Amino acid sequence: MKKFFCSLFGHHFRISKSVTSHIKEYSCVHCGKQVTTDASGNLSLLTPELREINETLENIYQKRHSHRPQQVA
Repeated sequence: MKKFFCSLFGHHFRISKSVTSHIKEYSCVHCGKQVTTDASGNLSLLTPELREINETLENIYQKRHSHRPQQVA
């Protein structure tokens, strides 16, 4: 029934994970389909390869932002 709803009305994606400030992972609230933003900014099906790329990007992004010196006002 959930797949029927999505095929009739389209998916209703919500952010499930924020990888970086520009790359996010989304999942459909009805059927659970998972997608992510690709290099062009379009939504692509979240494959194991893209999931691994997102994990690597997230690690690099977190390391880069955790080592920034704090600015004193």
